Amino acid sequence: MAGLNPNPAVFMLMSTGQIESAVFPDFEELYCKFSFIHGQDWAVTAGLEEGISQITRKSRDERQLFVWNFPLDITYKSTNPFGWPQLVVSCYGPDAFGQDVVRGYGATHVPIAPGKHSRIIPMFVPESSSKLQKFTSWFLGRRPEFVDPKVVAQGEGRDVTRVRTQGHIKVTFNVVTRDMKKMGYDVTPGEPLGFDATQSQPGAVATMLS
Repeated sequence: MAGLNPNPAVFMLMSTGQIESAVFPDFEELYCKFSFIHGQDWAVTAGLEEGISQITRKSRDERQLFVWNFPLDITYKSTNPFGWPQLVVSCYGPDAFGQDVVRGYGATHVPIAPGKHSRIIPMFVPESSSKLQKFTSWFLGRRPEFVDPKVVAQGEGRDVTRVRTQGHIKVTFNVVTRDMKKMGYDVTPGEPLGFDATQSQPGAVATMLS
């Protein structure tokens, strides 16, 4: 067919979706920031790499959800699946002194297979290394946080960081790929809902995500 390249030099990854909701039982107001990170062989051709949501209050029903339904939309081109894009999310809310403090960090890979996917992202916060530091942080309103939230998607230095789990976020992705099979990458669309490539994908595909 005219206009189609039988030997493409790049493949495309298009992802839309939403940061839907969160569960943080101990808080009343939250907003979130997001950013996409990727390997050096990837380039953004459309959409937003980062953004910030509206502030929302916890629902008063039994679910106690923070609902954002904040849209995600990004398109990549790449020559190499190594460094597959990840979504990094950080949540913030006011403390007892009215200052915004971090309530959680989390990250997940954009799903590999085309289709609709749902992800539950566990969130965590850095912990002070001593009781004195904990008290000082609370008293001064300066809680431990990362200078760059993108560090949560990187392995380097994470093993020496003390963290505490705190809440989770639900994200949905709608994924479309183009020309991956022509470049020799066979992605099966029958990926189970909830599959997370960072945890479950063995062998070569897990390596290419690193």
